[in-house]
Amino acid sequence: MNQPIPLLQPNLTPGATVTETRPGAWRLEIPAGAKGRYRLAQLDDYRSLPRKHFPWRPPLRLCLRARASAADLPGTWGFGLWNDPFSLSLGLGGAAQRFPALPDAAWFFYASPPNYLSFRNDLPAQGFLAATFRALPLPAPLLALGSPLGALLVLPLAAGLARAALRRAVRQDAALVQTEVTAWHTYCIHWAADGVRLLVDEQNVLETPISPRGPLSLVLWIDNQYAALPPRGRLAYGTLPNPQPAWLELEDISIQPE
Repeated sequence: MNQPIPLLQPNLTPGATVTETRPGAWRLEIPAGAKGRYRLAQLDDYRSLPRKHFPWRPPLRLCLRARASAADLPGTWGFGLWNDPFSLSLGLGGAAQRFPALPDAAWFFYASPPNYLSFRNDLPAQGFLAATFRALPLPAPLLALGSPLGALLVLPLAAGLARAALRRAVRQDAALVQTEVTAWHTYCIHWAADGVRLLVDEQNVLETPISPRGPLSLVLWIDNQYAALPPRGRLAYGTLPNPQPAWLELEDISIQPE
């Protein structure tokens, strides 16, 4: 029997929409626009929760059906489980108080160029990925105190040192997913304490012992953002132009204990 999913809440920038096209089916869409303005359409179940109260722990299975409007959308989109690591919230406007953290995640993640989203040189860093992250449990206030040093990552030497430190602090695994993302497919994530399996249409695309720490939250999104920390270079981030509206459709979202 499916475990009830807590109320999914939209997180939108101006002009973006989240539409329930029928019961249990959603369309997340961002408008066309130039670079320089962030565009996001997201559904999640964590905005009002502190991380320690995120709803999902292993063992479980997350399954859904999805398709995207194009195979090469600028920015990122995806779905899965994560710990919302990059937020810094003081609890205003109904949001929970939250400090930055290292990433824990198991998800399907599309990243267009110039994104580069791997700390390891031997893993794919862009394209349509099945991926997991497991971080050391460092105290969030300690990471918050160090966040001002992030400005130094625009320097190549500092960026290289940061990548080396992140490889030690965050274990990760990833595989490129070879599928036509504009067609409907079924995606499943089997999350256990000792490993994760990610499947497309019941076929394994990644099986790894690198399992994120819980608890985690559910996130489904599309945006026009990029971030890159390549092996040689410096931190780069920003927004990309999308000449056409971009959308992600989702249906049959279910979470079951295993």
